[in-house]
Amino acid sequence: MSDDDDETGFGGLYEDGHWVWDDNVQALVFVSDLPPALIESVQITTKAPTGNIEFRDDVDLIEQLRYRRRYQRKLKPGEPDVVTLQDIKDIAIFTAPLNLLSPMLIHLLHLPTTERYLRALIFCMAYYIQIGDEMTARIMELESKIRTPDCEIVEREFRENLADLRLLVAKEYCVMLIGGGDLKKFHHKGPNKKRQSLSDKDARLFETFVRVSVQIVYLALGRRSFPIIELEVHRIIKSEIFNSVEHRLKSGYLGNMVPEERSVLLGPCWHQDKKLNTRSPLMNELFCHRPIDYRLMGVGSIKYKFLSSRLHYFHLVISAPEENLMTADMTVGIIGMPRALFDTMLRPIHQTPYEGPKSKVSVSSASRQSQGSKQSDSRRKSVQALQRYYPDIELPEKELQDIPLPMDFPDNPEPPRPVSEIQHRRWQNRYKRLTKPVAVR
Repeated sequence: MSDDDDETGFGGLYEDGHWVWDDNVQALVFVSDLPPALIESVQITTKAPTGNIEFRDDVDLIEQLRYRRRYQRKLKPGEPDVVTLQDIKDIAIFTAPLNLLSPMLIHLLHLPTTERYLRALIFCMAYYIQIGDEMTARIMELESKIRTPDCEIVEREFRENLADLRLLVAKEYCVMLIGGGDLKKFHHKGPNKKRQSLSDKDARLFETFVRVSVQIVYLALGRRSFPIIELEVHRIIKSEIFNSVEHRLKSGYLGNMVPEERSVLLGPCWHQDKKLNTRSPLMNELFCHRPIDYRLMGVGSIKYKFLSSRLHYFHLVISAPEENLMTADMTVGIIGMPRALFDTMLRPIHQTPYEGPKSKVSVSSASRQSQGSKQSDSRRKSVQALQRYYPDIELPEKELQDIPLPMDFPDNPEPPRPVSEIQHRRWQNRYKRLTKPVAVR
């Protein structure tokens, strides 16, 4: 049976109506609530989404059963049953408001470059939250201890690690901006970059993609720390000046950071220019004057003869099959974990947080809203167990010696990881069905 036939014949008999008792037949009868007229297609917004866009988070059992039967990724024979990025994307698309979706957005989400970008973004945000918790705990300890030279050594390592992870995101994001590789058709001036700029269309696609990216990261990190994820993703992509989420929430989370936190979490490449000259933090990472291994710019897309343990780790993070993550005993959020640990909507079946050797009990400093003595009191009162369903990230150390630039840079591309065309077609067909006029007699 095809997917279309399966969807048509499942779950539609007793929808859009209610049950009433009929005294004539002495039984319950179903009464449709739909008007006896042509149901027009759902109107798709022509403007970039603004304000708070809510994804459905209260999917009932009937909807979950429908999702599992129609849209959930089916395993191939012999395939390990682990959580994949496709599983995360499927949940995000299924629970997204319809006016946020479009055929172009669904297609964009099913490209190899986009998958590398999303996995790098998930990993970067997981480490950002982890280091934010670590810095909060360290600052609380400074109320009864003094700083030592070792503090700067540890924090410098945190700062450089975060800068490298932002660079992993930035290199894939730049491919999207310039319309390179498999993203040529998404450039605002067309595949050949010769036509007039479609700036309005590009703005709609960009804003919806950023919002879906935030939701994918939120789901991949176990549905935790959404405000921090939303604020930070918008900041690194749009800059502090154009962070629409911060302008709406007015949280002032950057101003509430103490200098040590700001130095670690924002990194050595962060700087603020006048509005017309502003570049996003991701662009600042690319043009930053700091020692950077040139191979970091191509890991996951360029084939190198030799990779250090650190670069091999990054390669696993952004482009290796998810079953390889499980074999290497590492995860990207919940990606790479056994799918049996989660329900249909990828919520943990057993509400037990991961307790690793480096787990912390703290809350990120981005949630603090006061300073001085009141800030110290709020830290103590706000400390609680952070439930995390994936292990803490332990990055391999950097190589001690500098890697010299070669005479010729390698340009042999790695074969891109195949994206699920079955799921791609499935979501495109669903969108067409939901936006198609339906005649009801």
